[in-house]
Amino acid sequence: MTNGVPTAIAPAWRLVASSVGSLLANRYTFFLVGVYAYSLLVNLAGGLGGVTVFSEDGRLVFTKEYLELVLLFSLYCYATLILRPSRWQGWLAAVPLLLTYLGQDIYYLMYSNVFRVSELTMVPELLAVLSPLMLALLVVAVVLPLVFFVGSINWRRPVMVVAGLLPLLLLIGAAEYFPKQYLAVYSRIGREIPFWSDAVSAENNGRFMMLLYREAERQTAKATTKTYRDRGRYEEEARSLGAWVREHGNRRNVHLVVLESFVDPTLFAKATYSRDPHHPDFRRLAADRLGLSVSPVVAGQTSQAEFELLCGVPAFQELAGMEFNNFTGTPAYCLPGTLDLAGYRTMASNAYKPAFFNTPTAYRGMGFASMYFPREYTGDDSSYISTGDTAGEMGYMFDGSLYEQNLAFVTPLIKDSQGPPLFNYLLTVYGHFPHVLNQQKRPRVVRMLSSFKDAQLERSVNQFFYRSAAVAAYVEGLLAIDPESFILLVSDHVPPGQYGRKSYQKLGYLNNRKDGVHYNRILVIDRGKAKKYATVHHYDVPAMILDALTDGAYCRERVCGFAINQFVDDRMSRHDDYMRLMAHASE
Repeated sequence: MTNGVPTAIAPAWRLVASSVGSLLANRYTFFLVGVYAYSLLVNLAGGLGGVTVFSEDGRLVFTKEYLELVLLFSLYCYATLILRPSRWQGWLAAVPLLLTYLGQDIYYLMYSNVFRVSELTMVPELLAVLSPLMLALLVVAVVLPLVFFVGSINWRRPVMVVAGLLPLLLLIGAAEYFPKQYLAVYSRIGREIPFWSDAVSAENNGRFMMLLYREAERQTAKATTKTYRDRGRYEEEARSLGAWVREHGNRRNVHLVVLESFVDPTLFAKATYSRDPHHPDFRRLAADRLGLSVSPVVAGQTSQAEFELLCGVPAFQELAGMEFNNFTGTPAYCLPGTLDLAGYRTMASNAYKPAFFNTPTAYRGMGFASMYFPREYTGDDSSYISTGDTAGEMGYMFDGSLYEQNLAFVTPLIKDSQGPPLFNYLLTVYGHFPHVLNQQKRPRVVRMLSSFKDAQLERSVNQFFYRSAAVAAYVEGLLAIDPESFILLVSDHVPPGQYGRKSYQKLGYLNNRKDGVHYNRILVIDRGKAKKYATVHHYDVPAMILDALTDGAYCRERVCGFAINQFVDDRMSRHDDYMRLMAHASE
């Protein structure tokens, strides 16, 4: 016996132990463990998850980024092969990968947005605003390690250096020059890419893989819209319209509020209620002036509704599943951009996480000069928004909290007679599926009476009661300081019923008219008075605003169905406008 091991098998045991020890001490094993540890630390710091994400039953999921892990491992192996042998070779080989990951994760932590190749154009601007100390840190932490890495390459083996790069160059080349084929192949072999979240897509597939995927999408959009792209003329027309609005405008402030799933319970023909689901204050505000607007989406995809409401063209989804994902931040001159050129202060206040729907980049491309998200989601102390008490309601910020903070924020801006007029855009999130109520804060006050039962919609009805009170108070507060303002309230889409569209059919939403689930409430408050128009599309809203700001001059030069109180189904006739806008938004 040798240390408790039979003498006959001791050599084999020592061989196994030696092999296991060598494996554990192997640089490649350390690299894979390091990838895991890095992912864990970044996730704990509030960044992107990845291989450390837990499944619902508590097990660790290692399969989410399998293509990314293969790519990382192959790049690490390549780096070790081209470096001159040294005691630091294993560590030095990881430096470029670590810095590339760190750059993307720092960007996400700072801006709550997943980095894309198109945002490389922002690097000079970011460097320009760094302090001398930060620039010095950048040189020490990034430039010097990279210089040391390049200097450690064994340049006497040029064939190895070049040949090892070919697989990576082929992968990048496929995304750049054969984007349709790249996307088609990746859709079969990659992991899920949710249209609503760049962050979840990056967690499922990895930073590098999503960089290439989004770049392939961008190249596809560029190829598709090539014939519509004429930046010089596009800029000229945008500036001309902005100057025209400035010349003919009345400088009234505009407040556009998009309410998450703000479904009007009284539109369910086969349901009655234990009390009026409209709060009395909202009933007095709206009276019988609530109108209808057709949304491009049902039960989700809020950014599609935002796209139409802010850009004034239908969301055809021709370039991607969601138009927001095609925006690169390049000026597209949607309504905010037009108003910015007309001398307005344009600001967006969003009650939810900026990582959803590529929102910050899309807002920037649309023309918002400033945007605000809750500090709890961004860590940005300069934002005026805080979520407040979200306990017991899935973390969704109550509308009233956003309204109160926004009113306090815009009051001095509105009262400043020397300041520019204001375009104040708000997007709420309370009322989002699954419509959870904290009954200590907001007890149920309305019972939905019908032969068909839908507990989820009944919760939505109770939320509507409290939300209608909050928005009525907000409008009252705005009018007290801004009686000449133009205020527009609109629901993004109807919420999902407990049984999907069946719930709407059984409850007789709008008497089950054709495509009725696309119809949403809209309320226009013009100089303190509620005005009702014929049914409009969400994409008519920018024209409604520009018409109000020019005392009707805008629609005297164009066909506007709402101006003549008619519903005009002109969706297909706006296809070229859509393609032209997206051609420039995706540059």
